[in-house]
Amino acid sequence: MPEFFRYLLAASLIVAGLLHFAKPRVYMKIMPQYLPGHKILVLLSGAAEIICGLLLLSVSTRSVGAWLTIALLIAVFPANIEMTRKYYVRKKRGLWLTILRLPLQLLLIWWAYQYT
Repeated sequence: MPEFFRYLLAASLIVAGLLHFAKPRVYMKIMPQYLPGHKILVLLSGAAEIICGLLLLSVSTRSVGAWLTIALLIAVFPANIEMTRKYYVRKKRGLWLTILRLPLQLLLIWWAYQYT
């Protein structure tokens, strides 16, 4: 896989992580209710995304970054499920986008795996 795609994944993770700090309420809305400390979890997951992205940038740390990215994508999957559930219950427009996001996580996991 061309190096461009590794940098694209890294940049995507870094931007997504920064958004957790810029707009934490957006992410807090999709946190499952059974999890405590929504704000701190949003900030920690944002920091984790930034770290994963930074680790992917260097050849010497890309494998660790890829494995951590996979773990992170698995860890945040319940929030994606919760977002879909809330869109369904509230009959919000864009439900289909939240449904498409679920298998997208598998694609992102596969993409990160390419750098292990």
